[in-house]
Amino acid sequence: MVGSRLGQAGRAKPTLPDFDKLWDYDHPDASERRFRELLPAALDSQDLSYFTQLLTQIARAEGLQRKFENAHRTLDRVDKAMLRINDRTRIRYLLERGRVYNSSGKPDTAKPLFQEAFDLSVLLKEDFYAVDAAHMMAIVEEPEKQMEWNLKALDLAENSTDERARNWRASLCNNTGWTYFEKGNYEEALYMFEKALQLREEQGNPDNIRIAKWCVGKALRMKGHIDEAMDIQQQLFQDNQAAGRKSGFVYEEIAECLLAVDNPDEAQGWFAAAYNELRKDSSVASDRDRLTRLKTLGKVGQAGPAY
Repeated sequence: MVGSRLGQAGRAKPTLPDFDKLWDYDHPDASERRFRELLPAALDSQDLSYFTQLLTQIARAEGLQRKFENAHRTLDRVDKAMLRINDRTRIRYLLERGRVYNSSGKPDTAKPLFQEAFDLSVLLKEDFYAVDAAHMMAIVEEPEKQMEWNLKALDLAENSTDERARNWRASLCNNTGWTYFEKGNYEEALYMFEKALQLREEQGNPDNIRIAKWCVGKALRMKGHIDEAMDIQQQLFQDNQAAGRKSGFVYEEIAECLLAVDNPDEAQGWFAAAYNELRKDSSVASDRDRLTRLKTLGKVGQAGPAY
């Protein structure tokens, strides 16, 4: 429990690491293990703020692993200390409780939590968390309100003096680009994707740069610039080949480009390769129409190349 050990006195407080720097969002299970390893020292430190904020991140890691009941139980421990936690901890609690509800299919329950986190963050000038809350509001809101929240989050990030808040800009440009894309506004989508790519290149993370390039290529294809789109996707394919990586998303775009220039025979193998990879991807597995289209155009089960 939060109470008794945190109330002990007379011990030298250990030096506690910045647990936010231990995050690996691609491997939440490993992140959770690292966070849990800090719990004994966090308890011994008698630092309630550190301990409860650490719990919020354990809950987030659990939620990313779809261990929703566990995540709620972890957040219940924070809730029990609510009268004694500081405002930043409350913001982080609201964000993570909201994320667990949203990820478990309850966006309407999550929405007021994100709204409260946003309002409190703005009041306290906690720009980083205000941007986070606004971007989550854009996710849970009705489609007609999503752009408003995306732009609000981007405006906050661009005008903040907090470098952590400013680091949100690339993700927000990407999110805003997809909102435009889903509305069929490919011109604005391309502009935002290109802006996201520029920011990703400044940040220097190769994986994020590849994703940003793929987005630019997809928007170019939708605008009818097939040659430019194909050049981008082919370069990504070659880079992946050299690194021993496979990307069903790249295969799919190459196939779509070939189909757009009336080359279904060559596209077939790429569609098949895309299907074989994307059917294993959790972000696509529930999109049955997309997978059925890939399987049909790839003539999966018949002879054909796999890339």
